[in-house]
Amino acid sequence: MHLISPTQQMIKHLQKKWNVNGWRLLLILVTFSVGGSLTGIIGKKLMNLTGIEALWLYIPIYIIVVTAIWPLMVLLVSIPLGQFRFFTSYLKKMFLKFGRKKSV
Repeated sequence: MHLISPTQQMIKHLQKKWNVNGWRLLLILVTFSVGGSLTGIIGKKLMNLTGIEALWLYIPIYIIVVTAIWPLMVLLVSIPLGQFRFFTSYLKKMFLKFGRKKSV
């Protein structure tokens, strides 16, 4: 009997969910990683320009800034990695979900 690790299960689930092979999944995950890291770096640089030092103000504004620039960073990183089509579709679906209101 061959047991599948949780990591292998997650990888297989993502491949099935996004209908991609292993190589493409790797490129997509690298895009998420690099795009997220760039978002944090650029967000911090932008916040340094504001001169805000009070944490009670810095933290909520930083969250808004990184939330706003993350889609752009992911799209920019997706271009050289050949995943632009995937991420435009992914972001459209994500924005549609944000726009839906849950019924009570």
